[in-house]
Parts: sequence; structure tokens; C-alpha cells
Amino acid sequence: MEDRQKKPLSLSSNSVRLGVLLALVGGFLDAYTFISRDDVFANAQTGNMVLLAVKAANRDWIGMLHYIPPILAFIVGVLVSEIFKTPSVRHLLYSYRRSILILECLVLIFVGLLPSSVSNMVVTVSIAFVSSLQISTFNKLDKWAYNSTMTTGNLRTATQAAYLAIKEHNQEAKKQFHEFFFIILSFIFGALSGTFSTTFIGNRAIWIASGILI
Repeated sequence: MEDRQKKPLSLSSNSVRLGVLLALVGGFLDAYTFISRDDVFANAQTGNMVLLAVKAANRDWIGMLHYIPPILAFIVGVLVSEIFKTPSVRHLLYSYRRSILILECLVLIFVGLLPSSVSNMVVTVSIAFVSSLQISTFNKLDKWAYNSTMTTGNLRTATQAAYLAIKEHNQEAKKQFHEFFFIILSFIFGALSGTFSTTFIGNRAIWIASGILI
């Protein structure tokens, strides 16, 4: 049974409103790590894999090792999300999706408590973990697949939908374009907010993302 339907969720798991909030968090976290942790993007593991391969090609074995922990943390996040979805675990929870958001919120609060002297790796690994939780649990916008922590795929989908809406006057494509357009704007706004708040507040700015999740 989906989330033990005791009460309807105030925001359904694939609603545009929830997608906007999660995209805000996704953009915020990318800007946060970039500003506060030496120009690192913790959400996107594609870049980490490319850099790992570059280091390996140059036989920089020590440098290569820096990119392995975030990738492993991302994998662990996917596994944790899948465990939360199993019937035996879901039976114990009011809502596994809400439980995922609570876990993500707690990890971000923990990151905000860390001093600047803590290794960047600790922060990067923590955010890669929660990013993975978010991606694995919330991956539908209305009835379409989307990503709340990276925007490349969303931009492709929005562009394709705009083309169909203009060329074929497809109303479904028009709706899809509008929804993905809002997600992309939310991601950008989240990145802007993360940049300004991290610049002026510092490491504890990540608590703003926790507040959005709450």
C-alpha cells in the first residue's frame, strides 16, 4: 500500500509544488559546496567519474582516490532509499518518503554544525549521500521522470516539449514544458540563494536547505 494511506499527503510525491521545493534544495546544495568547499559540486557524480578517469590516466593514484568516496556515498544513498521502499520497512513508517526527507534534513543540519576546518571530503560525501536519497525517492514530476538535483536532463525534456508544443500544438507537451520550466527556474533560484547565503552566512547557510525540507 502506497505510504500506508492513513492521510493524504499535503504535497503528493510527484506534484509540481514538491518538485519546485526539491529543485530549490538541489540548486542550493550545488552552490553551497561550490562556494564553501573549494569549487566542488557534490550532487553530480558524472563530473567525479570523469575526474577520476583523468587522474587514473595521468597515474595520479592519490588524486584519484579523492573522487571515490562521493561516488560510494551516492551508491549507499540509492541502497538506503531502496531499503526504505521494502514492505517490511515501509510497514514501520508513516510515510517512507517523509522519512527520507527527515533523514536528509538531519544530515544537512549535521553538515551545518561542522567547522570550516573539517575536511571537504566529509561535507562532499554527506551531500552526495542526501542527493542520492532525494534523486532515488523523488524522481517523478507529474507523470514524467525528472531530476531535482541536476538540470541537464530537465533542460533536454523542456526543450523537446517546447518543440512539440510549437510544431504540433500538443497540449500535453505544453503542460510538460511549463512544469519543467518551473523546475529549471527553481533550480537556478536555489543556486542563487545558495550562493548569496553561503557567501554572507558561511557554512551554516545549509540550514536554509534543511528548512525547505522541513
